[in-house]
Amino acid sequence: MKIATWNVNSLRARLPRFLPWLEENQPDVLCLQETKVIDDLFPRGEIESAGYNIETFGQKAYNGVAILARQPIEDLVKGFPDDDEDAQKRVIGGTVGEFMILNLYVPNGSELGSDKFRYKMEWLDHLHEFLHQRYDNGEKVVVTGDFNITFDDRDVHDPEAMRETIHCSTPERDALARVMDIGLHDGLRKHHSEAGIYTWWDHRGGTFWKDKGLRIDHFLLSAPALEACTGISVDRDARKGKGASDHVPVIASFE
Repeated sequence: MKIATWNVNSLRARLPRFLPWLEENQPDVLCLQETKVIDDLFPRGEIESAGYNIETFGQKAYNGVAILARQPIEDLVKGFPDDDEDAQKRVIGGTVGEFMILNLYVPNGSELGSDKFRYKMEWLDHLHEFLHQRYDNGEKVVVTGDFNITFDDRDVHDPEAMRETIHCSTPERDALARVMDIGLHDGLRKHHSEAGIYTWWDHRGGTFWKDKGLRIDHFLLSAPALEACTGISVDRDARKGKGASDHVPVIASFE
């Protein structure tokens, strides 16, 4: 089983790059964030032709998440249970085979102390409660997506310059640790302990070519999923050339 996550930053805009990537890599499951398209306009035809079932939870111009899978997607979840109709579309989940998958687009937060930062912290509290209510860490649970949070200095190109700034602050990292307290583990660190593995680079200032990045796209795995995980890789090549998203796909393999 190969499960991938990718913040595509507008699926329809990336489609000329996305479809060849899908054909070349053929993940069994692909979790997308920032699709930025309402469900009725999601480009289903091309993706279904590639052999995927599709579940979407989108909104116009902002946010939006989707799961593509070669197997049926069951036990579907869209949003948190207490969300109102106007809630941002950031959560979609389902069971694919043996895996309980939750795909997240965590709020950015903008800057510490802002209203958007407070919203981010409240959202992470809701996520913590939701995980405890719904997920059994004795199952193969995969919580993945764009978390907009780094774990530690290894995930940051310049830790001193970014100390206690957005994505790298103590409150965010503490909140992420609390989210994981149902028994989730950082899947990448099972296979890679080194610094300098990044999944996002700002579009401005040539940061990709200077490798000034962050690792903010994660696989959080329950113990059974972690045991089954045989590798996690970051597809840096997907960031090269014109029309790329600012994030790259992260791919986890399971036996």
